Amino acid sequence: MLLPTHETWNERIRAYGNSGWAGTPQANLNVVASDDIHVAATTKGFVVATSDHGHVGSPIDPSFAMNPDGSINTVGWNDFSERSLHEVAEKTKLLTKLYYGRDHTYAYWDGFSTGGRQGLKLAQTFAEDFDGILVGSPAINWTKYHTAGLYGQIAMQQDLGNLIEPGKLTAATNAAIAACGGAELGFLIDPLSCEYDAAQDAANLCQGQASNGPTGTNTADTCLTAEEAQVINKIWYGQTADGAAPTPTEDNGGSNELVDGRIWFGWTRGTDLATTPAGGAPGIILAADQTALELQDPQLGSDFFVNATGTGENSWLQSLDYTGLADAQAKGVELQSEFSNINTDNPDLAAFAAAGGKLVMYQGLADEYIPAQGAINYYDRVLEQMGGAQAVQEFYRFYLVPGFTHSGRQEGLPTVPVPQPANGRDEMFTALQDWVENAQAPQEIELTSSDASVALPVCVYPQKATYGGTGPVKSAASYSCS
Repeated sequence: MLLPTHETWNERIRAYGNSGWAGTPQANLNVVASDDIHVAATTKGFVVATSDHGHVGSPIDPSFAMNPDGSINTVGWNDFSERSLHEVAEKTKLLTKLYYGRDHTYAYWDGFSTGGRQGLKLAQTFAEDFDGILVGSPAINWTKYHTAGLYGQIAMQQDLGNLIEPGKLTAATNAAIAACGGAELGFLIDPLSCEYDAAQDAANLCQGQASNGPTGTNTADTCLTAEEAQVINKIWYGQTADGAAPTPTEDNGGSNELVDGRIWFGWTRGTDLATTPAGGAPGIILAADQTALELQDPQLGSDFFVNATGTGENSWLQSLDYTGLADAQAKGVELQSEFSNINTDNPDLAAFAAAGGKLVMYQGLADEYIPAQGAINYYDRVLEQMGGAQAVQEFYRFYLVPGFTHSGRQEGLPTVPVPQPANGRDEMFTALQDWVENAQAPQEIELTSSDASVALPVCVYPQKATYGGTGPVKSAASYSCS
């Protein structure tokens, strides 16, 4: 916990979630574990709290989740998935009252990625713990999106016998952005509607390569063979049990429904594939380790996975084919009770609504770790469960953020408008706080890039920012929510 002075405390608690497998901050009385965001929130007058959520270790180390004999550590999973969240709420409130001698007025949860998943778990399971919950790019559907993270490289290995170089993946992404109207902005406002077909783009295919029509004209090192282009289309579509995928004009993968054999969603065409697990980026570590936990085989995992029965050897690429990965997906769903319902996909938020809680969720449309369609799928299921948009928007509002990557708050391009945390403009939290304390439900929220060159509105889903046809494309005034 970080505590402002008695004079500067604003009578509010702002508890923060974690990333990855949590495990930090370290449980050391001689170390104050915090970061700039936590310090900034404390400077604003909030009591700040966070937790290691049941174990000490690296956010990319899942070893705690398997017992030394190779069995599932159900206690560890329960601590990580949900029990620790309620403990944070109760202990923070108790210690706050002891320190200041009076009760808090409002309590908030602020979480991104794993912290976003934790926020939804609180709304689903501990409905009265927080007055307001801010959920950013939530790691819900945990076993599903992590396991599907291996699909891209498995498709490459199965169809090509080798991996596609990251430079080619970036070139294909840039071609899609340009083809779907994002050349000037550098990102796509609505990537889910983009039907770009890598296998039908002569300018991106290697010279002389033919692919059911066009013949390639590209002589650069980043050109694609016809076979590579087909695999990239598969990655955009998402995981299937046999590697099959329709053409992008038949189904571009942008739907938030799992139909026609699709097991999980692919990344949007606005997402740089080189930064995804398909490109070998760090997300591949979490994907491999989660799959190892599902199949209870440490050797499938990364070097970070350590167990008395074996150590991670990244053997998944040689051991798993399309069918094997589909089996792992099914196993992850089957084990939800033993994983303490880590997928956090229960759409019943009736208790949270009845308690008067407010929830704001936002999701990047260029997320390189968590495909955006998973969050959309969840929100639409909440709408169906809870009586439609009018009823749900009384307590739960959702925003899609164009161009926003998973690492975008800290490392994103300076020309992309993204939500900033407490050490920045804090737009999303400010909107949530105003809703909780002043009954001002958030509408469109204007975001500005860190270099101030681009400003865009983000809209209450299902509305999206629409260019009016005139005015600068980098000005929020040129867009409306519709």
